[in-house]
Amino acid sequence: IHLFKPQQLYNMSSTRLTPFSKFLLTALIVGGIGYGLWYAANKTKIGKDIVDKAQQQNTDTPTDATDVKTDPDAVNIGVVTWGGYVGGQYFNEGFSPNPESRYQKECNMKVDFKVLDDFNVSREAFKADKVNLLWTTVDALPTEMEGLKAFEPQIVFQADWSRGGDAVVVSRGINKVADLKGKKVAVAFMTPSHSFLLWLLEASGMSAKDIEVVEAPSAIDAASFFKANKVDAAVVWSPDDEDCVKSVPGAKILKNTKSASHIISDVFIAKKAYIDANKDKLKCLVDGWMRGAAEINTSEESKRKAAKILSVGLNQPEDYCYNAINNVRLCTYGDNANFFNIKGDYTGVKGEDIYSRMTQVYGSLGYANPANVPNWRLVANPSIIRSITNLTGSEHAAEGTAQFTPAQEAQKTEEAFTTKNITINYETASSTLSENAKRIIDLEFTPIAKAFGNARVRIEGNTDNVGDPAKNKTLSLKRAEAVKAYLVSTYKMDPDRFVVVGNGADKPVADNNTTEGKAQNRRTDFSLLNQ
Repeated sequence: IHLFKPQQLYNMSSTRLTPFSKFLLTALIVGGIGYGLWYAANKTKIGKDIVDKAQQQNTDTPTDATDVKTDPDAVNIGVVTWGGYVGGQYFNEGFSPNPESRYQKECNMKVDFKVLDDFNVSREAFKADKVNLLWTTVDALPTEMEGLKAFEPQIVFQADWSRGGDAVVVSRGINKVADLKGKKVAVAFMTPSHSFLLWLLEASGMSAKDIEVVEAPSAIDAASFFKANKVDAAVVWSPDDEDCVKSVPGAKILKNTKSASHIISDVFIAKKAYIDANKDKLKCLVDGWMRGAAEINTSEESKRKAAKILSVGLNQPEDYCYNAINNVRLCTYGDNANFFNIKGDYTGVKGEDIYSRMTQVYGSLGYANPANVPNWRLVANPSIIRSITNLTGSEHAAEGTAQFTPAQEAQKTEEAFTTKNITINYETASSTLSENAKRIIDLEFTPIAKAFGNARVRIEGNTDNVGDPAKNKTLSLKRAEAVKAYLVSTYKMDPDRFVVVGNGADKPVADNNTTEGKAQNRRTDFSLLNQ
């Protein structure tokens, strides 16, 4: 067969063919191209994959709330590409209603999970009743409440804690949070990524004013900025954190939510009117979800099955989905009882703690108006959790606190990833904590210690240079010990979590020749270490 270049074909047709012959030749060429495209799309594996993906993109990624197709007889749940919702998806035996779903078998109820990765589309779908329950995070919820207030959204249950799903990646030379000062940091505003960054800065006695914040549309875009060397650091999702480290020479993960264990909490909200009208449905939904989470938490076989369900529902590789599950704590009934403080005596991080604190934090930055953010009592609806009384086994219990081995001598000088200086005043030559000193600890450090629940805490007592150096060292150690004793007795923290140091006057941060300098040096340093 002789093949002609396009120009050769043109020359042949213009010199030797009649007009009708030219028409036939053109029709044959066009028809041949059309048939080739049809054959490639329908008869080859590559073509079929492209068509399938295009159809899935068209079906599963709505660009407008009107594109969200829902079954009015189902409980429709809006989710994103995240591993923390797999308890319900596992119990449902998939994302869509199906005969194998335990919800259908046990409750005669259809449940449909809608993947809505576009934030605005998901919110409009919620407002339009296209989805009955919608994902959000407690930390970022205050920034949304003004826009959703008219719909009376309430938190029905907690799905997970992020445990590695969010991370800060940094370029060469940045080894602790303080090294971010003056650096460009990419982050998606008013998202869990933003909250995580703000907590890290607070734990180092810094604020957003100490860095050059570069707004990114999403955590995925933040990762792209970092890989393109446009910024010095970025707050990203897993597994983008690992990809960033591989792509940028010298890059590393500064910190992720494995140690910042109680900052990012995924929950599901519903309209108050929907909750009031569907108590039985929601009780069945949450009961099944909690049972699914418990099975995955306690069985490797169940976790592998859950990863397969995620892989199909999210159109992601199975290994990616397995790792996504490992980067969260799937919350049980016991975790939810603590989250809502059902018994009234929980001393760990509660939903109210995060919501109230971030209302003030985002309010101070201008991203929320505290006057328009409803009180926690109006936002939380623990009635469904209270109605569940059958989940009593150990697999349904709350997660235990982190276990620490006794502190080692080397940890007294180990480089911390955050350090915060707090001035705590004592009576002269005394190590007794005053009521005011306890209040300062309550407000300025305890929330950090709780939020970073998997990190070891170093407490360093410091004095000015007045008096005998040896006595100053002994006194500063006693004062640090007093702070530790207070945190252990009041907040039930593990005694082995603490590294206690008395520096005396050996580590001044200001000039001891001035009154102001001496006051700054009479301080307590709180540092967070890797466990």
